[in-house]
Amino acid sequence: MTRRIDARIEKLDVTAYTIPTDFPEADGTLSWNSTTIVVVEATAGGVRSIGYSYADTATARLILDLLSSIVIGRDAMDVPASWDAMVHAIRNLGRPGIVSMAIAAVDAALWDLKARLLDISLVTLLGAVRESVPIYGSGGFTSYPIARLQEQLGGWVSAGIPRVKMKIGSHPGDDIDRVRAAREAIGPVSQAALFVDANGAYSRKQALAQAEAFAASDVTWFEEPVSSDDLEGLRLIRDRAPNGMEIAAGEYGYDLWYFRRMLDAGAVDVLQADASRCAGISNFLRVGALCEARSMALSAHTAPSLHAHPCCALGSVRHLEYFHDHERIEHMLFDGALMPVGGALRPDRARPGLGLEFKRQDAERWRVPA
Repeated sequence: MTRRIDARIEKLDVTAYTIPTDFPEADGTLSWNSTTIVVVEATAGGVRSIGYSYADTATARLILDLLSSIVIGRDAMDVPASWDAMVHAIRNLGRPGIVSMAIAAVDAALWDLKARLLDISLVTLLGAVRESVPIYGSGGFTSYPIARLQEQLGGWVSAGIPRVKMKIGSHPGDDIDRVRAAREAIGPVSQAALFVDANGAYSRKQALAQAEAFAASDVTWFEEPVSSDDLEGLRLIRDRAPNGMEIAAGEYGYDLWYFRRMLDAGAVDVLQADASRCAGISNFLRVGALCEARSMALSAHTAPSLHAHPCCALGSVRHLEYFHDHERIEHMLFDGALMPVGGALRPDRARPGLGLEFKRQDAERWRVPA
């Protein structure tokens, strides 16, 4: 007999927390000194779950004012139905940005809730294609002095993570020397892959010139060399980049149409997607199917403890970004946040859902009005 849990979603609790960075952070187009996480806890059948997104407090407000009323009372087993209802409810608000991040936080909580009600891990619920997902260490902010840059990237490689990424673009004239310094810290390409991320800071011709220079340091991944909205520019750079250097983008995708347009344009070698932005795990799984249909690799953007389970359920996933800012926050706020082993994250199948427990008392000092 098929097991069936009869549980209605009873409530959503939404809170927001702003955590200072451990050092000023910047990339090619933005700087910041704190990060806000919006946490959603869903309750059904005596079980409480957790989901989250890294987003503005306006995201929390939207969940409280609109999305909670859409999902409360629905069957906790029917996550796709709740997702579809939320997407329909926000039609007049616009899909990109805050709205999709709000849906993402709720959707994650609902997937976690369903798995907890069944007393299984989320990766078991989704169905695994692998036991762990490779990661790359990500940080190397443009605000870091060279010594801190080298210490961070070299530390990841020493800890067994054979792929690392640094930010570029704030001061293009300094980037070649910074990339060279990063390569010196992590060793030869046979030991560690070096990725760079311009966050759309360069012009097309700047990006082409920089790509040629970066090749001397064996850079194999050039993320957002130009704006991710410039699909023709991405395609140009993809076609003319040095041999062995892949072009990546997609982290600002909020719906399937965005990802389809990027794929149709032939703009990238590797597509990126972020389940905390693209309307949740539900839509992230669909992006994985799009990639599968194009024989295209998918890379998950940041939020490592959120992505580990769905990444292990998708054959198209190449790796997951172990972003310094987010992995630090997840270990501060959640028991069960995953630690890298052998350059990968392995979901704990012994823990239900995402395997996370909210350290509410520890988080309270950073709570902000929602």
